[in-house]
Amino acid sequence: MAEVSFYTNVADRLPYVCRLLRKAQLSGARVGVLGPPAMLERLDAALWTFEPTEFVPHVRVADAPLRPALQRTPVVLAERVESIPHRHMLLNLGSDLPPAFDTFERVLEVVSRDEQQVQAGRMRFKRYRELGCQVSHHVVSD
Repeated sequence: MAEVSFYTNVADRLPYVCRLLRKAQLSGARVGVLGPPAMLERLDAALWTFEPTEFVPHVRVADAPLRPALQRTPVVLAERVESIPHRHMLLNLGSDLPPAFDTFERVLEVVSRDEQQVQAGRMRFKRYRELGCQVSHHVVSD
C-alpha cells in the first residue's frame, strides 16, 4: 500500500509544489504529477522560471508522445495516471482521490488554505486512511 504524505496550510501552492518537486528530483526520485490541464500548464510554466539558477527536468505527457522522453525525465506532468511511466512517487494536484494511487510507492498531497481545497483534502485524507494507507500530515508554516 502506498505511503501518503499530506502538506497542508500551504500559502501559495504552485511555488511550494515547485520546491517539493525540486527536492524530490535532487534526491533521485521519479515523480508523476497528476492534475487538471490548466493546473499542469501553470506548473509547467512555473518549473521553467521559479529558480533562475536551477532547473527541474520535467515533461508534459501531451508534449512528449514518445515513450523514451517520458522514461528519461524524472518529473512527468500528466492528466491521466495511466500516462505516467514509472510508479515511484505520485503528486496529486486534483481534488479527488487519484485512480490507481496504490500502484505508487508514495503519494504526495499539497493542500492550500483555500476552503474548497481544505474540504477536499480532508475527504481524501479520510479515504486514504479507510483504505489502510499509512498517512502522514505536515503542517506548513510561513
